[in-house]
Amino acid sequence: MTRGNQREKDRERAQSRNPKKGSSTKDDGLTPEQRRERDAKALQEKAAKKAAQAASGGDAGSKSDNKK
Repeated sequence: MTRGNQREKDRERAQSRNPKKGSSTKDDGLTPEQRRERDAKALQEKAAKKAAQAASGGDAGSKSDNKK
């Protein structure tokens, strides 16, 4: 068995190439509750922006062109 630890060496080499992929947890310094609040606020702002755009009649950013 001359190649017994090749798999382990290969994994180490691959991790050294892509250090970002190795960590699967997000480290933004927020608790899950804070992250939920931040995301909810961003979604509300996005919805408000879209509602304002629809109210002004500006459909320029829409991809609903019905040209055939």
